[in-house]
Amino acid sequence: MKAEDFPPLVVDYRGTRLAGVDEVGRGPLVGPVVAAAVMLDPADPIDGLSDSKKLSAKRREALDVEIRSRALAFAVAEASPDEIDALNIYHATHLAMRRAIDALSPAAEYLLVDGNRLPGHHVPGQAVVKGDARHPAIAAASILAKVARDAGMLALDARHPDYGFARHKGYPTPEHLAALTRLGALPEHRRSFAPVKRQLALF
Repeated sequence: MKAEDFPPLVVDYRGTRLAGVDEVGRGPLVGPVVAAAVMLDPADPIDGLSDSKKLSAKRREALDVEIRSRALAFAVAEASPDEIDALNIYHATHLAMRRAIDALSPAAEYLLVDGNRLPGHHVPGQAVVKGDARHPAIAAASILAKVARDAGMLALDARHPDYGFARHKGYPTPEHLAALTRLGALPEHRRSFAPVKRQLALF
């Protein structure tokens, strides 16, 4: 998609330091939740931005490189499995978002955050339901977050190939649940999530 192809979205900000914010990894049973914040250059639009879930891995990776080279600023941050267990996934997601926003240089003046809630940051902004399909900066953030989290799952797969992380990326697929039952939980598993909690209760 080109920038002009995104559905109309009324944004109460007219400057250039607008950051799109999105996260990936709320549903998996393992690994961190990853958030990204991206400030695109209005004078240098990037074609092909879309919801990361609608793009092939190859296309996401190509756009990831392009976004990193052409954005005014970007940052990727995460909240760990331990933080997810301590805070719950909702609050940990917002923690990862705030970390990404804080890491932007220059700092953002306005935020567009995917979803229906702002993450509790002091920078003003608005929550945008299905924002990764409605604004290019949020789409860019979704791509950076997805590529970063998938890379982490490939690294975990290299260390623990019997779990199939390269295929299911930590989501609770039948393959992952069977491996969890057969092999037990890893330190990277989220102990507060029901399938992991049930498995741990058996030991």
